[in-house]
Amino acid sequence: MSTPSSPEAAAPARVGVLGGGRMGAGIAHAFLLAGAPVTVVERDDDAAAAAAARVHGSIDASLARGTAIETGEAYRARFATGTDAALFADCTLVVEAVPEELALKIDALTRVERHLADDAALASNTSSISIDELAAVLDRPERFLGMHFFNPVPASTLVEVVRGGATAETLVADAASWVRALGKTPIVVADAPGFASSRLGVALGLEAIRMLEDGVASAADIDAAMTLGYKHPVGPLRLTDIVGLDVRLGIAEYLAAQLGSRFEPPALLRRLVAEGHLGRKSGRGFYEWDD
Repeated sequence: MSTPSSPEAAAPARVGVLGGGRMGAGIAHAFLLAGAPVTVVERDDDAAAAAAARVHGSIDASLARGTAIETGEAYRARFATGTDAALFADCTLVVEAVPEELALKIDALTRVERHLADDAALASNTSSISIDELAAVLDRPERFLGMHFFNPVPASTLVEVVRGGATAETLVADAASWVRALGKTPIVVADAPGFASSRLGVALGLEAIRMLEDGVASAADIDAAMTLGYKHPVGPLRLTDIVGLDVRLGIAEYLAAQLGSRFEPPALLRRLVAEGHLGRKSGRGFYEWDD
């Protein structure tokens, strides 16, 4: 659950989100609760309808928990979905939230940028891909940065604001303010492989998988070592299930290419992904899930 928004911070005047999956819908929900009109653009009508259902469900959950201050009708009136990036023309900020694949993100970002006003901000929700590498294909790299939200977005209180080499300092300050308006805490990091959170989090997760692979302990006991011994809110294997084993594998492969063999994915992780055991979203990963 997000903390109350900072009274001196304000959400962007209008927000766009490209991609309405679990992360994109969570980002849209966060900005809606902060008072911004939000438009989600998806690849086709069916995906747009699914994104709308996710956001509406999140709004209903916030209303049920008492964490939303407006009516459901008010939130829905500020929310729209579509399939055309031209819908982002009036946005102050657009956040790209497509899957963690370099070519896919490059295509998405270049497609969106051509529809934006010159002073609009464009952000990627990437958890590991270089902001400078993505910025290199854009016409206005000074208006681009990373805004790495965490899964699940409603419950997470952290957003990594990733400053590229060309990112304007005023944009970094604006992004940090927008994060505070969501009731979340920004940390500002330089562009580096895995940034701060993914690099540390994946290193811990990969070692936990190797320990399980080597028979050191059960998944539950490895996780308990971190939750009880180090006061982590969730263990590294359960967290990998929540994030998605396929997502963790993709990040690990990228970090291994950038930083060396210490990030080489364990064979167990590769096997589970190949078998379709992706964690909570597939019903099975290191644990069984029924939600």
